[in-house]
Amino acid sequence: MVKIAGSKKLKRQMAPLFWGITRKNKRFVVTVNPGAHKKNSSIPSAVFLRDMLKTVNTLREAKFAIYNGKVTVDGVKRKSLHHGIGLMDVIELDGIKEVYRLVPKNGTLLQPIIINDDEKTKKLVQVKSKTIIKNGKTQIGFHDGRSLIDETDISLWDTCVLQVPEQKIIDIVKLEKGIQVLITRGGNAGKIGVVDEIKEGTFVLPKRVILTFEDRQIEIPVNLIMPIGKDKPVIQIR
Repeated sequence: MVKIAGSKKLKRQMAPLFWGITRKNKRFVVTVNPGAHKKNSSIPSAVFLRDMLKTVNTLREAKFAIYNGKVTVDGVKRKSLHHGIGLMDVIELDGIKEVYRLVPKNGTLLQPIIINDDEKTKKLVQVKSKTIIKNGKTQIGFHDGRSLIDETDISLWDTCVLQVPEQKIIDIVKLEKGIQVLITRGGNAGKIGVVDEIKEGTFVLPKRVILTFEDRQIEIPVNLIMPIGKDKPVIQIR
């Protein structure tokens, strides 16, 4: 069998702060395998169970739950300790009635919130790429590594409400003036603001928006925000 390249463990001192792990009682922690989300913006499923949710006490208990198919992410059972769980992923655990979604909150990159059961098949995904492929069809790439061949009228940085695991677009939130956006990274992660103006990118500056939240106005690159709805979020994010 071919061995997957890269180490499967990480020094605890190097782990992202939002993992919520202790730093000194042991030297190493399991890491994230290459996959849908970037390593520094996702959490391995074993650490999610043990340190973030605290539904298990040890790595051995986490292994038992994961290897026995008790963890479902976006409607698909994941049986790897190293599977990266990231922004807007929906997690179900066998034997536990709560359903979780990972969102930015209180300046932290990822935190779990409990969502209603009827929302577990809905997920927000942001458009990060559009490519013309064979026969003139359009392939859309999303922030969580998904790609979809679809002719829907959509632009970069717009948000889709995706039905999972079927990967069907059921709604679109355009990045435009007056729309509500969620700040996904940085010290204001988790804050919701309203777009006042959109500034196109230049040779040296990325595309950015001016938005207002909590009686403040800031200018921020579009890769740090996610459109979530006109008057209120189209799905539960708090």
